[in-house]
Amino acid sequence: MRITLQILLVGAIVLLTYMCYNSIQGNIRFDRERKIRQDAITARLMDIRKAQIEYKNVHGEHAGSFEDLAKFLNEEKLPFLVKEGSLTDEQMEKGMTEREAVAKGIIRRDTIWVLAKDTLFGPGFDPLSLERVPVEGTNVLFTLDTATLVSGSGYTVKVFESGVLYDSYLKDLDRQQLINLKDEAITAGRFPGLRVGSVSEINNNAGNWE
Repeated sequence: MRITLQILLVGAIVLLTYMCYNSIQGNIRFDRERKIRQDAITARLMDIRKAQIEYKNVHGEHAGSFEDLAKFLNEEKLPFLVKEGSLTDEQMEKGMTEREAVAKGIIRRDTIWVLAKDTLFGPGFDPLSLERVPVEGTNVLFTLDTATLVSGSGYTVKVFESGVLYDSYLKDLDRQQLINLKDEAITAGRFPGLRVGSVSEINNNAGNWE
């Protein structure tokens, strides 16, 4: 009887150790994959923010859809400053300004007009990629919304919001870890996902990961 109990006890310890190990490894895998996806998503959200800020500079409001944002990037042009030459230390010590140097032909400063997508992101950028959440094996799109809010001092402020829920880009990972992550965000009053900007508060287009 004693030998049987010892065998059962050893078996229980081995099983418990195995379960604890699997749980720890599961947490590590979840956190690792979540970090990889979060880095890619936040980079894309910062691109959306950059495009929206420039769209507002031109049109006085943010784009209400990714279609409008892509059309702006593909078709409209923005000023781009071409710089040739720079002031030397000796010229600056003598008090020469850049404007004076340009007037004397020492350096060159010209403004040319370049497609918005090339000015903001460089050649080869695909504006249609802004809408897609960059997680391999998924077909998830970012949400996009705009609003006009009133500040505490009575000024109207144009705002936008773009984001994606944890449920949308982590749904293929450990279910319990996902539930815990969502519950933590909701309990703390945070958006249960990644988001840039807000249509419910004026936050200067900040991302909720910043």
